[in-house]
Amino acid sequence: MDEKTLLHWYLNSARTALLWKLEGLSEYDVRRPLTPTGTNLLGLVKHAAGVELNYFGRVFDRPFPEPPRWSTAEALPASDMYADVDESRESVVAFYERVREFADATIAAVPLDGPGLVSWWSEGRREVTLRHVLVQVSIELHRHAGHADVVRELIDGAVGMQDGNSNMPPVEPSWWAGHHARLEEIAAASSRALQG
Repeated sequence: MDEKTLLHWYLNSARTALLWKLEGLSEYDVRRPLTPTGTNLLGLVKHAAGVELNYFGRVFDRPFPEPPRWSTAEALPASDMYADVDESRESVVAFYERVREFADATIAAVPLDGPGLVSWWSEGRREVTLRHVLVQVSIELHRHAGHADVVRELIDGAVGMQDGNSNMPPVEPSWWAGHHARLEEIAAASSRALQG
């Protein structure tokens, strides 16, 4: 596997993991904010679309046709982090699929050392290559897939890295309650020890 194919594979694994976290959930649960900043599963997918649209579009002077307002500098704060009432799950996922095709076309067309410019980064860091962007976007999407892992576990207890690969110890579900209780005891005992 050549380097571009390998980097693209890592990007695709993050994309797949992020979308998988939506499976089997109600419309409410995919939109449900579970952190004080409103992190939710469908919002993470919408945000990923914006990330790819800009990094694989604007950076390489390959603008995405008709970018949505929420992906531009004129957008309201955090408007890329949730789906509004008029945005269905299907429309957000379909939009992300279109963006992925667009990003994949950029990846295919631009050599790994092809130059790009990240205008929203600080001076001295803006000049990049496709290699740099592939690593950057893969890292960002894997980070968001980790956010999705936590949000999904909070919703219904489902865990796992990928479909068919939980990446979790093979224990009975009841084991986790005892494990959680032990960790709570450790945290409390550590706190008491530091205070005493």
